[in-house]
Amino acid sequence: MTDPVVLPPSGHSATVSPLTSQPAGPLKGRIRVPGDKSISHRALMLASLAIGETRITGLLEGDDVLRTAAAMRALGARVTREADGGWRVAGVGIGGLAEPSDVIDLGNSGTGARLLMGLIAGHGITAFLTGDASLRRRPMGRVAEPLLRIGARIVAREGGRLPLAITGAGEPVPIQYRLPVASAQVKSAVLLAGLNTPGATSVIEPQPTRDHTERMIRHFGGTVDVEESAGGEKLVTLIGQPELGAADLTVPGDPSSAAFAAVAALLLPGSEITVENIGINRLRIGLFDTLIEMGADITFENERVAGGEPVADLRIRASRLKGVEVPAERAPRMIDEYPILAIAAGFAAGKTVMRGLGELRVKESDRLAAIARGLKSCGVDTEIDGDDLIVLGRDGDVPGGATIATDLDHRPAMAFLVCGMAARQPVAIDDGETINTSFPGFAALMNGLGGRIAPTPGAAA
Repeated sequence: MTDPVVLPPSGHSATVSPLTSQPAGPLKGRIRVPGDKSISHRALMLASLAIGETRITGLLEGDDVLRTAAAMRALGARVTREADGGWRVAGVGIGGLAEPSDVIDLGNSGTGARLLMGLIAGHGITAFLTGDASLRRRPMGRVAEPLLRIGARIVAREGGRLPLAITGAGEPVPIQYRLPVASAQVKSAVLLAGLNTPGATSVIEPQPTRDHTERMIRHFGGTVDVEESAGGEKLVTLIGQPELGAADLTVPGDPSSAAFAAVAALLLPGSEITVENIGINRLRIGLFDTLIEMGADITFENERVAGGEPVADLRIRASRLKGVEVPAERAPRMIDEYPILAIAAGFAAGKTVMRGLGELRVKESDRLAAIARGLKSCGVDTEIDGDDLIVLGRDGDVPGGATIATDLDHRPAMAFLVCGMAARQPVAIDDGETINTSFPGFAALMNGLGGRIAPTPGAAA
């Protein structure tokens, strides 16, 4: 067994890789996308708290997840990558995390930073967390607030931003916490803190959010109960201080990554592709529900359960899309997919209104502004009205011809490369390096289906 790659220091890679996507013909083929990023983070963290050795297959090996692997190693777990691509994690048990000897650098990973804060908050150790320029701009206050109630101490920059120091509670106190906004990351941070807390730690959700943490805690032998009220609220309760045991698992393909190939296939006439082994957790596939409402030909085949998560193969055929209204309450089920949905909306017939997107303002970039700005530069009329995004679709006739600033954000970068595949003129992005955060090999995979993504001619590296 060998350790994974050596990670670069905080900040952006010294290599800048402008990419250009040329108009393409029909896409054909069967593909697998990288493992689910949300599940990969949680698998490494919970395996590190289990007794014994867990083998993980299908782990996403993007920069975000590699940062979490390095963080768990710094906290005392033995995390190694095998020659066949599998990973082994020898856990330290709940309460067994060690104080790291150096600053933990999470790179661009907001999920890694926020969940790690929760883990540390329930252990009596001190850690210092930082990240790249994008992550240091993102607020951590909404995670810090419930962790302070549990007994952690947190010192951060103005606005609750990284770098920060966190000292976990020596005697953590169980709490019941009502989420002020729907956030799986805040919910997960509280539950992870509750693992080393006596008694019951509870989170009240006004709207359902992705439940990977609850499912995975159960997979490793913990107890999480969920009660739903008549009004639709959920009470998620964790029983603290369980003994988690090693439990091998396979990470399904990431539906957020599958979204890019799916939308490209829908937009390019004559396309038919199959994306294998995709997680279809109902709290993650709001995008596919929306695309089907828009007229997409998407079928779920070979449905099964793997590692506690529902999985299927997706078959996607080119379709003429129409504009729809996407309700705000759907946002938690597809918050990472709005950049690529906006591209689909630009090619649809009629107006698409996406409501309640305020959360996009505090992602890796201000995605709401970035999406609107990029679509306008590609010739699509777009408007922001409060927290709503309004796109006037051009019924397949998008001019393109723009260069998009990625602002260290992987999802808009990939979304506008998809735009270039279906537009009249190529679309370029100023830097493709950020895509490795979640989807290493993206351009090669899309080109294998028939795409035409390549380094921008004449661009300085």
